[in-house]
Amino acid sequence: MMEYALPPIAAVLLWWLGTGVVILLDRLPARRGGRKAVTFVAASGFAIAALACIGQTAYSLGVGAAYAGFVCAVVLWGWHELAFLGGWLTGPRRVAATLGARGLTRFGQALQVLLWHELALLATALALWLWLGTSANPTAAWTFTLLYAMRVSAKLNLYLGVRNLALDFLPPRLLYLGSYFRQRPFNALMPWSLLGAAVVTGWLIHGAQATTGGAQAAHLLLASLLTLALVEHLMMVLPLEPSALWRWALRRPVEARS
Repeated sequence: MMEYALPPIAAVLLWWLGTGVVILLDRLPARRGGRKAVTFVAASGFAIAALACIGQTAYSLGVGAAYAGFVCAVVLWGWHELAFLGGWLTGPRRVAATLGARGLTRFGQALQVLLWHELALLATALALWLWLGTSANPTAAWTFTLLYAMRVSAKLNLYLGVRNLALDFLPPRLLYLGSYFRQRPFNALMPWSLLGAAVVTGWLIHGAQATTGGAQAAHLLLASLLTLALVEHLMMVLPLEPSALWRWALRRPVEARS
């Protein structure tokens, strides 16, 4: 029974704690000896260690290797998130949307504010597949790819319009991103995002039932990750307060010039 219960528990704890840690690190004061830069260098060290761990477990079929690949992919994802929220890896445009911009003009401006970040994420996903595509344990590549796919979906839904914009997650230096979001009850993409994630989740659960050992653990971890992504998407449109889950991290004040 534990082989089915442990992956969802691990995924939920890693998702909740990892998101909170990124928020806390990004809200460190910018002054006091360059603490933000030191934090980013340290995070880069963890990312390099995660890559080394992925290499060590790439050809292992064990349950531990599946968990290691999953955790290491989340660490790599956390590095990208910290780089974005910290302002190190965003895009060539760093100002609010032009007032009254619509259609392709608005979309082009929105893409420019994220461009380097998006290209870095895509390059990382492709590199992981080139590295792990024929390995015995491609869990890290699958994990990063699913995180990337669902994050692209979330960004597009925010662009098209959702009820909860969660602007309190943005540090002051990135508040201009809110000008590219729309607040509306629903949008036409959201049902397809939910349906697609639900179908893939069902496929992964079916795969878990047909496998054992590390393959089963990987299927369950990925299914749990997609379920959490579904929850995040639902939080955008339901009358809920998404930030309540990370109030302990958001409680730290940020400096306006950080």
